[in-house]
Amino acid sequence: MSSMLNIGISGLNAAQVALSTVSNNIANASTSGYSEESVLQSEQVSQSNSQYTIGSGVNVVAVQRAYSQYLTQALWSSNSNLQAATTTNDLTTSLNGFLSNSGNLQTALDNLYGGFASVANSPSSSSVRQAALGSASSLTAVFNTLGQQLSKQSTQVNQQIGSTVGSINTLASQIAKLNGQIKQAGTTGNPNALLDQRDTLVQQLAGLTGISASTNNDGSISVYTSAGGTLVSGTQSYALSSGANQYDPGSTEVFDSSGADITSQLSGGTLGALVNYRDTVLQPAQNALGQSAIALASSVNAQQADGLDLNGQQGQPIFSVSSPSVLPSSKNSSSAAAVSASVSNVSQLTTSDYVLRYTGTGTGTNGWTLATTAGQNVALTANANGTLSADGLTFSVSGTPQTGDSYEIQPTRSASTSLSTIMTDPKDIAAAAALTASAGTSNTGTGKAGPVSVTNSANTNLLAGATITFGAGGNYSITDGAGNTTTGTYTAGQPITADGWSLSLSGAPASGDTFKVAANTNGLNDNSNALSLAALSDKGVINGGKDSVVASYASLTAQIGSAGSQASANVTTQTNIYNQAMSTQQSYAGVNLNQEAANLVQFQQAYQASAQVISSAEKIFTSLITAIQQG
Repeated sequence: MSSMLNIGISGLNAAQVALSTVSNNIANASTSGYSEESVLQSEQVSQSNSQYTIGSGVNVVAVQRAYSQYLTQALWSSNSNLQAATTTNDLTTSLNGFLSNSGNLQTALDNLYGGFASVANSPSSSSVRQAALGSASSLTAVFNTLGQQLSKQSTQVNQQIGSTVGSINTLASQIAKLNGQIKQAGTTGNPNALLDQRDTLVQQLAGLTGISASTNNDGSISVYTSAGGTLVSGTQSYALSSGANQYDPGSTEVFDSSGADITSQLSGGTLGALVNYRDTVLQPAQNALGQSAIALASSVNAQQADGLDLNGQQGQPIFSVSSPSVLPSSKNSSSAAAVSASVSNVSQLTTSDYVLRYTGTGTGTNGWTLATTAGQNVALTANANGTLSADGLTFSVSGTPQTGDSYEIQPTRSASTSLSTIMTDPKDIAAAAALTASAGTSNTGTGKAGPVSVTNSANTNLLAGATITFGAGGNYSITDGAGNTTTGTYTAGQPITADGWSLSLSGAPASGDTFKVAANTNGLNDNSNALSLAALSDKGVINGGKDSVVASYASLTAQIGSAGSQASANVTTQTNIYNQAMSTQQSYAGVNLNQEAANLVQFQQAYQASAQVISSAEKIFTSLITAIQQG
């Protein structure tokens, strides 16, 4: 009787465990990260005699969860990619919104050049000149607003990098703690709830940064960053940290537990997307916008200097823009030299940032090397005055540099926010040509004076005037306003140059012919330089003189638009991949309520049957006792 009773009891217990497990599955059907559990049973080992063997009942070996390491890690990976794509899409959407909501820069540029064209049509009109100056102010306001919005987003992205690092550390610490609990609980059974919790945390961690993970023999899990560093090992977590870039305090970098900078090695998840967006989309956009601002100021101011204003004075700058930023490394020696930079050739200016490093006497160019922040070496030129030049920039060093000292050069980053209109008097717009040329009244040759162009507006003798006197054989002499004389030989088709001006002649001058170059005295009605100012809309001033300011901004908007389109397409793709990975993982490990309902009926029947076995055993035992007592 005891054997039958024990068998019934073991079946009852097994059915009860199964019913509890099914009930738990049903209760957690909507719980995120929960894995379906099932009861693993085995037949109890029976004692046999020489003739037959009777079973001894059932053992509950374990309550195990449905788990596939391959499917789970595929879900982690797809979540990492999805969060990266989502973050990038959100940021590029905001960036495109800035371009459309900060005022139309393209329209503002058109208004400026159109204003110069209006001045050319009415060079003496004060109202027309005032309108042109107003267009210049409106344009700088649009540049400033857009630059400030990009700077604000940069600040937000850097703050997000810091906060994301904090979240990563919190999750890593929780995973390490769960490792210890799982290791301890593993000695008495499968800690399914703890395992599910840990998997959920690892999935959240993968959403923050790209990771790889491996399960150890003791049940703990080790987690590594995309840079190869350890985040979790056993019960120990290794915290990342965030801090200021050694050059730019406003730029946040990420460091591993040993203090090594791993920013450039990070990929995947929110953190990888933030770093990648900042370095490959946002900063290049800021630099490109700044390059356009510098090109605008440089081209307009240079053309201004080539003309005369209504007061007969050489044109003064309309715009002002800041010099390139030079950021010394926080690791420099205390006696490091001071370095400054200026733009010397706008057409050669790029959108790159640079690191200027002193490597010691006898190395590099006068001890200095230059490379982009991406690591591409850039050739330096040593100038006679002790300065250094490269990519349209000139560097000046004061003090004694120390080997190893370095400086980050940001030529264009802050230009859009610093651009300003400094001209206030509309009379100062230089609409007239600076110089005119006239032929002598007694000339006998066929030579005719053409336009006089300015080649060096900074020449102190530019407006002093000069007389060109031809001799035999095409020889000529130039006597400037100070009485200084230079000579040359005229070649047809080649201009005559002196004191920052260039004169083109047509025909053949005869011996004794003279030509005079003088400051323009018809500035009130002359529009020559205003036409040149208006023509800047199509004049190449960037990228070796290939692209105009208008074209450079169009290129920027196209690049940002393309980045936004790619980000949008990628988030759609990654969402589909993630949903597929989740569906596949849940089809294996998720709770199927229909199946659980069927299991509930099955185990309920098993429970009732086992109870009937126990009841039968009890009746048989009672009958036996009664028979013995009556006997």
